[in-house]
Amino acid sequence: MKMYAESHHRAVENLIYEWARLIDEDQVEAVTQLLQDDGRYTVQSKFNRDRQLPMAIIDAHSAAQLRDRIMSMRIANIYQPHHYRHIISGVQIVGLDGDVLQVRSNYLVIRTMDLDGDMKVFSTGQCQDEVVITPEGPRFKSRRFVYDSRIVETLLVIPL
Repeated sequence: MKMYAESHHRAVENLIYEWARLIDEDQVEAVTQLLQDDGRYTVQSKFNRDRQLPMAIIDAHSAAQLRDRIMSMRIANIYQPHHYRHIISGVQIVGLDGDVLQVRSNYLVIRTMDLDGDMKVFSTGQCQDEVVITPEGPRFKSRRFVYDSRIVETLLVIPL
């Protein structure tokens, strides 16, 4: 496992950074291309995860379902304009299950409101990812954001 993990570490790290960059630069639709077609995207509290409670504030079971959510964000949802800035640290490949890399990283998201410039720490936590190396490069089989707080201050419109 160690040799496999070392040879793919930079590609996996770049995949995680690319996700953050696309969201930070308001190219949110493109993150669905980083997910396998049957990939899963989940945002769940640490409280629920630790108790094996299934409730999540976002739980998309495919890239298409995440695309629909993003389209709704662009067309139907009404919310105060804002944007994110991600800080990512501690990217590690912690396991291998068949051809699926188990990856962990820490994240911090700062939310800036576009109208008044107010900035706040919006979310912190750990990403628990499953990554598959494909001929086109690494792709998320699953992407789970486990946020530290038991609450989200406001509606989570933009994916983390």
